[in-house]
Amino acid sequence: MFFTYLRRELRRRRRQASFIALGIAVGIGLVITVTAASTGVKNAQGKVLHALYGVGTDVTVTQSPKAGSGAPAGFGFRGRSGASGGTKINADVLVNPSLGTLGSSAVTSISQLKHVSAAAGGLTLTDTKISGKIPQFSSGGGAPSSGGGGGNFRGNIKTSSFTVSGVDLATAKVGPLSSGKLKSGATFSTSDAHSDVAVVDANYATQKKLAVGSTVTVAKTKFKVIGIVSVPQGGSPPNVYIPLARAQSLAGMSGKVNTIYVSATSAANIGGVSREISSLLPKATVTTSSSLASEVTGSLSSASSLANNLGKWLAVAVLFAAFLLASLLTMSAVSRRVREFGTLKALGWQSRRIIGQVMGESITIGIVGGAAGVALGLAGAAIVSSVAPSLSASVGSTTGSAATGGAQVAGGFGPPGGGGPARTAASTPHSVAVHLTASVTVSAVILAVVLAIAGGLIAGSFGGWRAARLRPAAALARVE
Repeated sequence: MFFTYLRRELRRRRRQASFIALGIAVGIGLVITVTAASTGVKNAQGKVLHALYGVGTDVTVTQSPKAGSGAPAGFGFRGRSGASGGTKINADVLVNPSLGTLGSSAVTSISQLKHVSAAAGGLTLTDTKISGKIPQFSSGGGAPSSGGGGGNFRGNIKTSSFTVSGVDLATAKVGPLSSGKLKSGATFSTSDAHSDVAVVDANYATQKKLAVGSTVTVAKTKFKVIGIVSVPQGGSPPNVYIPLARAQSLAGMSGKVNTIYVSATSAANIGGVSREISSLLPKATVTTSSSLASEVTGSLSSASSLANNLGKWLAVAVLFAAFLLASLLTMSAVSRRVREFGTLKALGWQSRRIIGQVMGESITIGIVGGAAGVALGLAGAAIVSSVAPSLSASVGSTTGSAATGGAQVAGGFGPPGGGGPARTAASTPHSVAVHLTASVTVSAVILAVVLAIAGGLIAGSFGGWRAARLRPAAALARVE
């Protein structure tokens, strides 16, 4: 009897029922579209952050350098009597340009924390080469005897640099190489810990015409290239990767690291792990993907703000209007059915049965509206994915300078008798284009169904309350 009466009433009032369902569908569809767009922005932002962190890396730990620790290197000829005019320079040093050092024991301590699944140390270094010949200066310390002035000095001394990353081979699932995709050759094995082998970034390999089997010189030591790897370009990936032990030895940093990569047991534990590390190493800088996300700029940041703020409130406003409209129309329909409900009461129907009938009709309309809303939401997400332009994102680089390819010194080299490495590009922003794909998740569809049923319940509750207040005598008095 319940379903028969419900079907007949909905068929008899199909125009009004369709209008209510359409209002709910528009609200549900907008919620799904905005949620999908917001999820797409988060996924795009995640691609940028994974490029900096590496897949599986949740926390990075660094430390600011101590005061005075960044003094320039002497390149092996500082203080030598022959370092005046005419001295030939062929220096190649591996330096730690901008980060403080942490003991390897810190890696062990972090790995033993309760919710840490893995921790690996690494070294982010810069290999700086300086070559050339110091021109002859007059005895008075003036311009060079060749008459070339300061320009002749700069023209005789050349420098180039590239970034080097020391990789902990014992814990390969976290660290700078964990998000890399091998394009050719092979990656490191644990037996390579003390070998002169290297993996090279694909872009750098193309620039320098390197291939598997080539050699690359790091701190005057030749390393055989065993693999070419492509790393997502969300940040500035190192140009060359070598085993951590070899990087420590060549840089004179035995038992030291300047970056610790940490993986938590689950995403819910990242905040707790971050706080535990801060307590363990109070002077260290602990960075998570959520804290780094605030540093992402560009159109990706604007889209994220728009989706999370304006889009969210717009969806809530439309959904509220749809539910309000459904409730008003349901109450209006009950008012027009006074004689019907009065007659049913006179025949013996109790108030709760009439309320259940009204709510059943409203929930059915809500479910139909929810199904239509899911279809509208999927269509809206598809449109957003097809018409949305590529988003740009910029994140400051956490490493030193990238390869300069033999650039000449321009004020970055000291006078004869002493010297230092070429200037490095500190925190140079790196831009990357990310395509926005609006992703409809299962949770968003479930939310839509719940909202549709809730809309039906709200509308049915108001309509049922109005129907329960009807008196049979007053209703029958209106029968003509």
